[in-house]
Amino acid sequence: MSYPILTSLVAVPAVGALLVALLSKNRPEWVKLVAILTSVFTGALTVWLLSSFETADPGFQFVSKHEWIKPWGISWHLGVDGISLFLVVLTGVLFPLVIVGIDPHHDHKRYLSWMLLLEAGMMGSFLSLDLFLFFVFFEIVLVPMYFLIGGWGYEGRIYAATKFFLYTMVGSAFMLVGIVTTAMLAREQLGRLTFDLVEIAEQADFATNTARWLFLAFAVAFAVKVPMFPLHTWLPDAHTQAPTGGSVILAGVMLKLGTYGLLRFGVYLFPEAALWSRELFLTLAVIGILYGAIAATMQKDLKRLVAYSSVAHLGFIVLGTFAFTSQAITGATMQMINHGLSTGALFLLVGMIYERRHTRQIAELKGLQKVAPIFAAAFMVVMLSSIGVPGLNGFIGEYLILIGSFLTARWWTVVAATGVILAALYLLWAYQRVFHGEPDEANRSFPELRIREAAVLLPFIGLIVFTGVYPKPMLDRIEPSVNALITHVSEKTGYESPDTPEPVEVGTHQEAQP
Repeated sequence: MSYPILTSLVAVPAVGALLVALLSKNRPEWVKLVAILTSVFTGALTVWLLSSFETADPGFQFVSKHEWIKPWGISWHLGVDGISLFLVVLTGVLFPLVIVGIDPHHDHKRYLSWMLLLEAGMMGSFLSLDLFLFFVFFEIVLVPMYFLIGGWGYEGRIYAATKFFLYTMVGSAFMLVGIVTTAMLAREQLGRLTFDLVEIAEQADFATNTARWLFLAFAVAFAVKVPMFPLHTWLPDAHTQAPTGGSVILAGVMLKLGTYGLLRFGVYLFPEAALWSRELFLTLAVIGILYGAIAATMQKDLKRLVAYSSVAHLGFIVLGTFAFTSQAITGATMQMINHGLSTGALFLLVGMIYERRHTRQIAELKGLQKVAPIFAAAFMVVMLSSIGVPGLNGFIGEYLILIGSFLTARWWTVVAATGVILAALYLLWAYQRVFHGEPDEANRSFPELRIREAAVLLPFIGLIVFTGVYPKPMLDRIEPSVNALITHVSEKTGYESPDTPEPVEVGTHQEAQP
């Protein structure tokens, strides 16, 4: 019997969270050890998954499917393809770095338990191929993040946590209605009740208006999670008030539940409705890019500046998704990973600045490059990656999004391209104010980058540089699944993309042997 690696990716951090919760708080060294070993083992499983992944197979691989609630047609159905693969790997890499590198300062036991439960929820969300199962994991993720912000955040943490929870819960309510309605309507065609994503997407055909309403129900939930303009207002508060570890995970992988959901459950389930609504989403994406960039430029708090930059960067991902070309969707998928690395690292660095100076106000930080040149160099590399400088990972995704979107959404793309210029403006200006000039009395004792901090940052910087110089391994695994999605849209709607790929056979690849 093959090893159930995808089930393990969910079960290991969930069991780890339970073990941490059961351990005595009087033995913090055991609590930390169990959390580290659990997260590292989960990360190792994702690396094994990556190495065993069949590059040319566009279908779902390592599929694990078992009946769960038979009368309701709900199954434990997990699978991974090129679109979800690197999101799973990124989740597996980020959590051990956050757990090892960031000190929660108090109540380690509860903090680490919530972190591991959050990892289990994230893994389940990216791997679920059953609509009901996805909804369960999508909701599980809210609980630990709410408590992480509310319990370990800063002065406005309760307000930020509550706002985050309420926004996402309202969006999820729409999605739950959409999921149940989709399954009930599909039963009339399939002859039985099922929540299986692949079966419904491939075999069910909904009436045009029905499909559009269902798509909008899903899209509202994902638009809140991205977040897209004008549903973005919870994000700056959540990022600013969250502890550093929470901000890294929120930016690195949690926001991708929205962009991933639009691709996996929006475009794949309802291709005609996604095409019908593309102008709306393209417009909102471009507004988000410009609004996020302008708002970031105006910020006085360095962490809030980075938070608004996420609104702009995620707008590019939505633009690429709704351009409906292979290049743009490939770029959008890649940019989900790139944003997770660069913005996650930026939040990590801003957290280090706060630990040293107990302020994030840009006006109170000056001349740090003179007293901590290595720290400044690390910040510069990550900042340039976020801007999209060639040779670093941020450039590849944005370039593919822009050239792919130009084919089908020319004027939206022209306007969106100004967001690249604005990103350079607010990030370079912030860097100049924080790191250049003569340090004042309060900043002269700013400590240099420590060995432990450098060890946590090195994987980020290594991946930023490697992906920017040599993106082929990622593209080779993402493109077949994106091409299969474009072909699916074409078969269902008759839509022809300007860069329509050759038809591909979509299959499944069973779990690898250990």
